[in-house]
Amino acid sequence: MKFNLRFLFIALFICTISIAQNKGTISGVLTDKDMNNASLPFANVLVKGTNISVNTDVDGKYSLSVNPGNYTLIFSFLGYESVEAPVAVKANETVTINQGLSAGSYTLKDVVVQATAVSKQKETALLLEQKNAVDIKQTIGAQELSRKGVGDVAAAVAKTSGVSKQEGSNSVYVRGLGDRYNSTSMNGLPIPSNDPQRKNIALDLFSTDIVEYISIDKSYGAKMYGDFAGGNVDIVSKDYRGKGMFEISLGSKVNTNAVSNSSNFLLQQGPNKSGFVSYGVPNNPLTSFSFENSLNPKKESPFGGNFNLKAGKTFNIGEEGKLSLFATAGFANGYEYREGLSQSVNAQGASLKSFQQEKFTYNTNTTGMFNANYRLNKNHKIGYNFLFVNTSEQTRDTYYGSDRDFDNENADLLVQRGTFTQNTVFINQLLGNDKLTDKIDLDWGLSYNTVKGDMPDRTQNKMFHNPTTDVYTLAQRTTTDNQRYFQNLTENEAAANLAFSYKLQDQDGESKGKITAGYNGRFKNRDFEAIQFNFNISQTGQNTSVNPNNLDAFFNQANYESGLFSTASFAGMTPQTYDGKQDIHAGFGNIEYKFANKLSLVAGIRYERISQTVNWRTQLDAGGGTNTFERNEFLPSAVLKYELNEKQNLRLAASKTYTLPQFKERALFIYEDVMESVIGNPSLYPSQNYNLDLKWEMFPKSDELFSVTAFGKYIMDPINQIIIASSTNDISFVNIGDTGYAYGIELEARKNIFEIEGEYTNKLSFGFNASLMKTHQDIDADKVREETDGRLNINTTDNSSGFTGASDLILNADLSYTKNFRNDSGIMATLAYNHYSDKLYAIGNEGKGNLVDKAMGSLDLILKTKLTKSFGIDFGARNLLNPEFKRVQENAGGDVLVFNYKKGLTFGLGMNYQF
Repeated sequence: MKFNLRFLFIALFICTISIAQNKGTISGVLTDKDMNNASLPFANVLVKGTNISVNTDVDGKYSLSVNPGNYTLIFSFLGYESVEAPVAVKANETVTINQGLSAGSYTLKDVVVQATAVSKQKETALLLEQKNAVDIKQTIGAQELSRKGVGDVAAAVAKTSGVSKQEGSNSVYVRGLGDRYNSTSMNGLPIPSNDPQRKNIALDLFSTDIVEYISIDKSYGAKMYGDFAGGNVDIVSKDYRGKGMFEISLGSKVNTNAVSNSSNFLLQQGPNKSGFVSYGVPNNPLTSFSFENSLNPKKESPFGGNFNLKAGKTFNIGEEGKLSLFATAGFANGYEYREGLSQSVNAQGASLKSFQQEKFTYNTNTTGMFNANYRLNKNHKIGYNFLFVNTSEQTRDTYYGSDRDFDNENADLLVQRGTFTQNTVFINQLLGNDKLTDKIDLDWGLSYNTVKGDMPDRTQNKMFHNPTTDVYTLAQRTTTDNQRYFQNLTENEAAANLAFSYKLQDQDGESKGKITAGYNGRFKNRDFEAIQFNFNISQTGQNTSVNPNNLDAFFNQANYESGLFSTASFAGMTPQTYDGKQDIHAGFGNIEYKFANKLSLVAGIRYERISQTVNWRTQLDAGGGTNTFERNEFLPSAVLKYELNEKQNLRLAASKTYTLPQFKERALFIYEDVMESVIGNPSLYPSQNYNLDLKWEMFPKSDELFSVTAFGKYIMDPINQIIIASSTNDISFVNIGDTGYAYGIELEARKNIFEIEGEYTNKLSFGFNASLMKTHQDIDADKVREETDGRLNINTTDNSSGFTGASDLILNADLSYTKNFRNDSGIMATLAYNHYSDKLYAIGNEGKGNLVDKAMGSLDLILKTKLTKSFGIDFGARNLLNPEFKRVQENAGGDVLVFNYKKGLTFGLGMNYQF
């Protein structure tokens, strides 16, 4: 028996070897026809009718071992037409099948992105680019944006490690550093802010429909502008490749808070549903009551929706030329409602202002984009990008409660404010890439951008309410209590990039790196004006009963003529103004060099000449004023990369940068809100920043990643927003102390839980990133007094604090399941979670504790389906946990709640069809 088993084993072994020796091999290279036959990494090669498949390597190469016979190979890649090729295989022979693929004319909505560049959309290709680059960078492409159900760029960057978005605003924080420490660009060219209160454009203006990929640079390089400390977000626009595509999509969404108040959803009159308005300051407002819009609110049905059109086509021109066109246009709107406490308290917790706030909101986003990319041949490319974005937000706020400045023992105080803001952005870019010789490349870019920000006819009225008699009367302690306000901003900016690169080679002709030298210029002009019309209510008018929802019955031409109220402004019909001019000229040099097979260096130096001038004429300085500073900045940077093995890298980066104050922060202008007022400081000056990063990363598979990054930042003369010691407790901007620092660690993981290979995808994957950090800054009241010549004084509760907006812990996690079926149908489901720990909102003063936003988490569910080759349905459920947002004042006697609300759940349903 033993002999027989041994004989059988030997026979099977010999048979197996014989079969293996008789197998044949199929090998070859896959290339991209639309990219001059560049290699296609991570493309799929499948033996039809079997489970035998393989992915191409980084050079587009593949190899398969099969038994002798006749087969059909299926070559496929994301966004490209699949190709079938017959092949006959003989024993012990190798058959070479090279295949070129071109972009197809079909797509799985938001899962397979139509006709796109390989290296700029697929997660695996972006990870490959990240792995091979010397610089430290993170990218998020259209494929990942779709999988996580991300609809705009702000939500996209908040999915990356170390980045958070402030609740209730457009502010993005990178490693605990807020708006002033970050920068935004599009295709490498700077873009201006759409908001006079902000340095950076609101990232949620940009729909992901226009995005090829987003790059987040958290370590500085000499090619970037030096106004950097947290990170730079670069939005790279679509570059279409394909035979032709036209797609239409429709959707609807509802917010549970808004729908539950649908019977009483009230907004101010004037703005229309489109988000575009044309009204402004009326004629003769100081001698008549001629305002165009009614003060009476109107009822709305709070059901939002969206529609979008996309089209693209590529044309061959001559033997080598190719023209690619892409355009998209869309409109989206939505309604929100929230209610909760809004108050300010003193150090003992006693109320200074205490209101129950209701906020009704309607917002719109209109986007139009067109780009044309012309490849003359493999050496020359030129492109034009145009982007138009119009957003609007219409809010009606009501505050009901008490204000110590409106002490009335028989009545409560009601404040009504109606605000409409319209922001319009025009971006024009001309980009080029030229290969001048085999070793010299030229990259260049020009842009001209315009931003218009309007706040026409903001209204505010204050009333006393006697709960016993249920009578409302107009309240007045100053003439500014009842007002109408108009604000206009226009900013024009031109920019230019120019960079020459020279490739370095060894004696054998192998690449050793490159030297880059270039110029950047950025020239910005801003004009801002605002005028406020205050209504002085006569004593008779203050005793007249009014209806809060029918104030037109009081504020009208007849009552104006009878003297119940009069109208005045700061300086007649002359508005308050400020204007700013900022010029930056920069030259840079950069060398990228590979010392050995595993060690590489990027080192650079940048020089910038900066000039910033602000002029103003405001109610705080009726005679007008001006302030100018000029700076010369020398900014070194270096990155070392060591390849531990083919799957692991170690990187070290160090740099020096600076942080500029903004026009609004230096103009002596005051902006008044219901709960706070903000005033500029002409004495503000730039901070200096020193940055250090150490990163380890591992790529187990083409679509998997593990990384750990330690970072540190040392900031000299940090700029902060803080309450100044004054009778009105205004907020201003100061260089708060000599030093500040931030340090922390970031973790990131992308892992496939299971993946069944074959003709149809069946995959479950997990993504996770977390950031742990600590921030600290000194507070020096004497420094503030001396540098502002005694104009500003601060009296903070503590002599140090963390950075405003910074969380010690930020966490993102997602679980995604993808399944493809026959006939180009499929399904993708993603569950995404985000959490941030307590974060500092404002620094305490006069014995009051810091204002802190408490920890909060959110959970979203995204479901995307493709039912046929052309038709798909999507569903989204956001904020499923519906947590309560809380802001507390951390007094010595304990935390006092000062602000809270819940956002409600938002459900969306959409469908798309491609022709």
